[in-house]
Amino acid sequence: MPGVVAAGHPESAEAGAAVLREGGNAVDAAVAAVFASFAVESPLTGLGAGGFMLVHDGERPTLLDFFVAAPGLDGTPRAAELTPVEVVFDAETVQTFYVGPVSCGVPGTPAGLVEALRRFGSMPPAELVRPAIRLAREGAPVNHEQAYILRILEPIHRRLPGTRELYAPAGRTLREGEVFRFEELAVALERFAAEGEAPFYRGEVAAALSDFVVAHGGTLGPGDLAAYTTIERSPVRVGFRGAEVLTNPPPSAGGTLIAHSMDVLEGLGPTSGPEQLVAAMDAANEHRADLLGSTTHISVLDGGGMCAAVTCSNGSGSGVLVPGTGVILNNMLGEEDLNPGGFHRIPPGRRVTSMMAPTVVRRGGEIVLAVGSAGSNRIRSAILQTVVRVVEQGMGPAEAIAAPRLHSEGGVVQAEPGIDEAALARLEARGVTVARRPEINLFFGGVQAVARDPRTGVLSGGGDPRRGGAVAYA
Repeated sequence: MPGVVAAGHPESAEAGAAVLREGGNAVDAAVAAVFASFAVESPLTGLGAGGFMLVHDGERPTLLDFFVAAPGLDGTPRAAELTPVEVVFDAETVQTFYVGPVSCGVPGTPAGLVEALRRFGSMPPAELVRPAIRLAREGAPVNHEQAYILRILEPIHRRLPGTRELYAPAGRTLREGEVFRFEELAVALERFAAEGEAPFYRGEVAAALSDFVVAHGGTLGPGDLAAYTTIERSPVRVGFRGAEVLTNPPPSAGGTLIAHSMDVLEGLGPTSGPEQLVAAMDAANEHRADLLGSTTHISVLDGGGMCAAVTCSNGSGSGVLVPGTGVILNNMLGEEDLNPGGFHRIPPGRRVTSMMAPTVVRRGGEIVLAVGSAGSNRIRSAILQTVVRVVEQGMGPAEAIAAPRLHSEGGVVQAEPGIDEAALARLEARGVTVARRPEINLFFGGVQAVARDPRTGVLSGGGDPRRGGAVAYA
């Protein structure tokens, strides 16, 4: 089936496009790309992560919530504290992340991907997982962007056995061009292909995950894993420049904040320059009253009119690779922006909030754009600016994604090179602090988008150069 896939890595995109060529639909392709991302983007995502998928099959949009849930249903007391680790992005940007077994929430990706295929897929999981198994076992060269991520996350990975050896097999962190292999993941994916999600929630893998985390002071119990389910939600809808934008609803925060920003832009006039964008971002910040989000997004459009936008995340990663499972657990309980009320406050079983916001744009009922992003708190500003450039300014997805971005938060406007200097000067004249970044950076998100031209039906895509994004066609 013809189609287009945009993903955070060339191998992820190609895995999805290959499925389309074999006759699979957009959801089949998205799931295959997600599996491949587990092998080639493993610090960002995996079987221990959580996510969301927005599917539009030509009839109605469906949002599948398989994000991380807070553990504690078994009543296991927390016996340790979160471990703070400083991550240095560049000379000007340092952030503290909180990691270790205490930071691990209930993963959702195994359950969510199975549910997506059960409801919308046309191919068996065993076929879709095959490219990921090959990539995990044979390995793939570390590209420039993944080398940067491995370098800045080294303080997390080197803390514990498992990730230490995985990412530094010769005693130092893998560098660009060196081959990364993940044999334990290959075995785990083979188990998934044979048995589905069951072992990860009620079987041997589930027991290993729980036993390891509890033995090291965390609260992830067998009851937490056994109780986990994917939840269907109705997307948030907002009008923008004559189009309809569908995005992630509560309890996730990101989609609601994007919708609020678009409402503000509509009220500020017909065009969205830097000053209007800053005003909309500031309004969203007030409405809600951080830096790397180890997240990856995949967008797919197929020739039959179906689209799938899926975002998965491990947070910054906990540094916990549970022995013998191939599962690197998330650190969502240690992500400050996802725990605004303070750590250890989310009731057991409740979904952790998220900034992730897989988004679809329609005109006249027809899909014209599917988009999503990585980037923690910058997810909402990255998606907002991409939609503005496609819907309002008429750019294609690749041009819209490559265009310079800004982000306003905490009284500071961060700006990539290329943002209109006159507009930045006017902001400064009003007392706004502007931080001019020397080059584009993954701080500003990692957008992956696909589009359909409503006049010609031509499909196109864009992968974010900030994250090594790529596009593949069927």
